[in-house]
Parts: sequence; C-alpha cells; structure tokens
Amino acid sequence: MTLSQLVFRSMKKNIRHYYLYFFALIFSVTLYFSFVTLQYNPTVVEVSDNIKISAGLKAASYLLLFVVIFFVLYANRLFMKRRSKEIGLYQLIGMSKGLVTRLLVLENAFLWVSALAIGVGLGFLSSRIFAMILLHILEKDVLVQLIFSVEALQMTIFVFLALLIIVLIQTAIGIRRVSLLTLFTANATSEVNVKRFSGMQMLLGFIGIILIGYGYYLSTTLFEIDSDNVNMLLYKMIAILGSTIGGTYFIFRFSVAFVLELIRKRKRGHLSIQDVLSLSPIMHRMKSNAMSLTTITIISATALGILCLSYISYYSAGSSAKQSIPFDYIVVNDQGEVFLEQLNEKNIEFLQTDIELLNVEVEKKELFTSDLPAELVAATKGLIPITKLSDVQKVMPELTLKEGEGYIIGYSDMMSTIIKWEANNPVQLTTQAGEERLTVKELIPESVLSYSLTGAGEALVVTDEQFEKLATDSRIQEQTLWSKQVGINLVDRSQLKEVQTIYEDTTNNGRFEVTKEDGVVDSVNMASQEEFRLSMLDVYGLIIFVTGFLGLAFLMTTGSILYFKQMTEAEEEKASYTVLRKIGFTANELMKGIYIKQLFSFGVPLVIGLLHSYFAVKSGWMLFGTELVMPLLITMSIYVILYSIFAFLTIGYYRRVVNDSL
Repeated sequence: MTLSQLVFRSMKKNIRHYYLYFFALIFSVTLYFSFVTLQYNPTVVEVSDNIKISAGLKAASYLLLFVVIFFVLYANRLFMKRRSKEIGLYQLIGMSKGLVTRLLVLENAFLWVSALAIGVGLGFLSSRIFAMILLHILEKDVLVQLIFSVEALQMTIFVFLALLIIVLIQTAIGIRRVSLLTLFTANATSEVNVKRFSGMQMLLGFIGIILIGYGYYLSTTLFEIDSDNVNMLLYKMIAILGSTIGGTYFIFRFSVAFVLELIRKRKRGHLSIQDVLSLSPIMHRMKSNAMSLTTITIISATALGILCLSYISYYSAGSSAKQSIPFDYIVVNDQGEVFLEQLNEKNIEFLQTDIELLNVEVEKKELFTSDLPAELVAATKGLIPITKLSDVQKVMPELTLKEGEGYIIGYSDMMSTIIKWEANNPVQLTTQAGEERLTVKELIPESVLSYSLTGAGEALVVTDEQFEKLATDSRIQEQTLWSKQVGINLVDRSQLKEVQTIYEDTTNNGRFEVTKEDGVVDSVNMASQEEFRLSMLDVYGLIIFVTGFLGLAFLMTTGSILYFKQMTEAEEEKASYTVLRKIGFTANELMKGIYIKQLFSFGVPLVIGLLHSYFAVKSGWMLFGTELVMPLLITMSIYVILYSIFAFLTIGYYRRVVNDSL
C-alpha cells in the first residue's frame, strides 16, 4: 500500500471526526476572505469614509485571525490525542516516526488546501451578500457589484498557509516527543479521581461564588465617585476582571464538584444509571475541564458583551438622535429666515416651535447626592441655557411650576450614571444683583434643546416671570449669545431629503455665527436630526456588522471546542456503554444520563457567560445608547439558539456512539 492510499483510507475512516473541524475551517476562510474582499470593494468604499471602512474591516480580520489560530491549535491538539492509538499502531507495525509524520502532514495539507479552496469560493460568492448586509445596516441604497479581489486572495493564502505550517510543526513535534507507550495510554489517563472532598476544596468553591458575586456588585457601582479617591474607577475595572475570571475558574474547579459531591452523598451510595452517566464523568474530569470551561465562558461572555453594546448603540441611533436634536431641523437667533421662506415657497408643511434662551451661571453643588472630590468641586458651577416654562410646554404640556421652582431637562441616563443628582434641592443663579436660589422640582431625561446649545449637558426651565426678570439682567444679557432656538418638524417626513438640501444651501450646512462685543466670532454647527442619525449609523453600523460576524466566529470556536471535547469523551466512554448495554440497559436509559451531562457541559458555561455579559453590559450600557432591554434580549436569544445547536449535535453524536456500542 502506498502512502497516498494510506492517507486516503485514514481520512475516510476519520471523516466523522473531521467534518465539523473541516466545516469550521471553511467557515473561517470564508469569513476572512470576505472581510478582506470588502476592503477592496469599490461600492463599499465609495459610500462611506474610505479610511473608516478599511480600518474597521482590517481590525476585524486581525481579530478573526486570532480566533482562528486559537481554535485550530486547540482542535489539532485534541485530534492528535484522539488518534494517539492509531498513531501508536502505525509505529507498532514498523512505520517510523518520520513516515507517520509525513502521513499526518499529507492529511492536514489536503484538508487545509481543500478548505482554503472551498472557503475562497464561498467567500467570493458571499462577499456580495456581506457587502449588501453592511450597506443595508448603514441604510445606503446602492447596487453592490460582485468582484474578485486578487489582493484578498493573496492575503488569505498567505495567512492560512502560514497557519498550516504552524499546525504541521506542532504535529511533528508532538509525534517525535511522545513515546509509544504514551500514545497507547493517552486516552486512558485519568484526569482526577474524586475520592474525598476536603475542607480546603469546599472553601475554594465557596470563595469562587463570593468572587463572582463581588465582581457583579462592583459592576453595579462602577461609576460611583469616591470623594476620597478619584482613581477608584481603574481599581474597580481591574477588580471586576480579576474576580470574575478567578471566580469562574474556582466555580468550575471546586464549586460545581462540591455541589455534585453533596448530591452524591445525599443518595447514600444508591446511584441510578443516570447518576453514573452524569455525576461521575463530570466529577472525574473536572480538573482538566475547569480551565477549558473557564476559557470558553470568558470568551463567550466577552464576545456577547461587546455584541450587546454594539447593538445597543445601533438600536438606539434613532432615540439618541432625538435626544440630541429634538426637532427635524433647528435654526438659531432668527438666522434661518431664508430656510423658512424656502419651505413656504415650496409648500412644504411644517410645525414651528420657538424657544427663547438665556445663558446663566448656575451653581449645582447642592444637587449632588454625595460629596465630590476636591478636584471636581469647581466643575459644579458654569453657564447653562435657561428657558421659560411656556416655551417648553409646547413640547411637554404636562409641566407646571410654582414661583421659585424649576426643572432640569436633558438629565439623560448617561449623565445620571456619572453625575448623581437629586431633585428637591436648590441651585444658585448668579446675576448682576447677586445670587438667586431656585428649587429643582424634577430631573427630566428629555430635552427640547439641541446638544450643540447645551454642550451635550442639561438645561434649566423656570417660570415665565422668572425668565423675564433674568432677561433684563445686564450680566446675563452679556453672557447670552444664542437667544432663540427655532425647531422645525416636517408634517410629511418623506420630504426629508428635499428639505435637507434646502437646509444645507440656506444655512451654510447648518453653521450659524454670532459676533461678540469684542469682535470675536462664535459659531455653532446644527446638524439635522436625520443627518445626526445617519452619522451614528455610519459608525455603529460598521461596528455591529464587524462584531456580529466576529461574535459568530467566537461562537463557532467555543461551540466547536465543546463539541470536540464531548466527542472525545464519548469515544473514551464507549466501552462503558457496551458493558451497560450487555447487562440490560437500553439506549434510552443511557441517554437520560447523557442529557444531564450535556446540560452541564453546555448549559453551565452558557448561563455563567450570560450572567457575566449581562452585568458587564448593565454597568455601562448608558454610555452606548438609550435602549437596553430589547437589544439585550434579542442578542442573548440569538446567542442561546445558536449555542444550543452544538448541544443538539453533541447529543446526536452520543446517541450514535451508544447505539453502536452493542
């Protein structure tokens, strides 16, 4: 028999072990080639910022490459262990280590070259689909061309051939360093025999739970500022990372085993067949599985957390634009008269909301719920816009005020997380005549003013009488540059594109200027609400596209690793299934215990990963958008469904092994 014939028969025999590995390789090549191809797609480059798109896709390709390297090296090591007896038999019948190495090199080379060829072909066909998905996310209505990039092909071949060489070197070193006896006993090596559960192990298991709980607690107080230590944020981030990773390892290594030990002791030795096939294998392999399960959990939580935050930003683009720019279009200081005249001439219906403004120096120190660090005390006083109640009631008719009261508007979720204020406390207004105190009745998240006028901060609403009084103050008059905001909402929003052109032509692209008394010109840029929303989509659309496919790659990696490990365990336990079948247990009875085992192997890392990502997202989601619940539910639901596919594939493989065991 020639070496090529032996390679062919070996691959045919191991096809059931290779198919998911082969599919994952094809998927990796397809995704990588598609990402690189997108960088050279002229349609994608033309519709957005060239540098931004290219940089984003290039960064994604590097991250994807890291995922592929991690997956391939781990999977190759696992397959080498699974085939250890086969490799030992080759040497036992007289084949040298060099010849065995050549055999495996040819197998891997054939597998990788085939995956590379198929992956490039699928990547070429799917690159147009990916480009269409990206442009759809960015809401760009253009026709995407199907192109084949030679540069992308060269980069893909170089990257995956380099990775193949690394895998072949790993394989050759593994064969040459391992003895024949070790090859025959590799799969029989016990990982850990659980005979007694010591007090120290119980303590470490309890510590694991405490560490994760501590990390979760810190995440809920991440942005709380300590007046004695302004550097607590960095400490908390490091502590959260360390406690969750360490706690996760301790839970898999000790806590789970401790719980299973308690269950086993409560049964007083009367274990059912389900217990034998679930509790015992889990405890028996807990030592080595702890590290891999910890890695899978942390990777899953990280990928899911990043994906959730990205989707929150994308999902919140519309509400964030409305929060920042409350009207379709905004003009200031009566400088938009030409724009309004053009709308009237073209019979474009709109609703106009005029809001008068003053700039007043306000001291807000008494609003804070806790003492501030000395470095931040000076920041509590500054100029903020003030408007009158009757103008705000045009948008918020439910608001009412008594004399000496006011509202803070624009107190968003992001501000409320970083700046802890409490209503029913006073603020001080600095006027020419002195200080005036005003009690803040309520903190309102919505705003009626453009973020360009508030500096992305808050504004103060006062009674009409109070406003008219402040308007006569000489100091306030000198401070006030932007005295009026005119908000325009279109009746028919299908006219947005037409009105946008008029707005840009008549307002110098939304740029308004005012000359101060000293001759210095101050300016403000007013984007339209739709323009602001599309600019956010340009940024977060690319991010959600990249993180979505990278998240899918991470999911494929972690799911495949779990699947490969369970395949290995199923083969190792096949002899036990044979004995159990011979003494009368049916396949369905054996499968009940296997279901419990898979519920642990897939369910526990998934649940802990979901909890990690939830608390990570919950701690800082407000920095990324205005919506939390729906993006979180959608993202996690998709992740759970896709992750469950690997669990069902594993159960299907176990059922085949159990059926073939007799």
